[in-house]
Amino acid sequence: MLEKVIEIVKEQLNVEVEITAESNFKEDLGADSLDLFEIVMAFEEEFGTEIPTEDLESIATVGDVVNYLNAKGVN
Repeated sequence: MLEKVIEIVKEQLNVEVEITAESNFKEDLGADSLDLFEIVMAFEEEFGTEIPTEDLESIATVGDVVNYLNAKGVN
């Protein structure tokens, strides 16, 4: 799942930098609030799940997304 999440992030941010589970969306990848909104929409579409706005506060890194999706039972 990590590889798929990284692929989506690279596509949405149009970056070719190395992204790891520890990569922070804002600090390391330079994502702003609009970027984050688009990334979340792409995750929701790809994984067929809804990510409520209140849950986004606990998601800062790529690894946080993977952990969140795993906790929701998404494969």
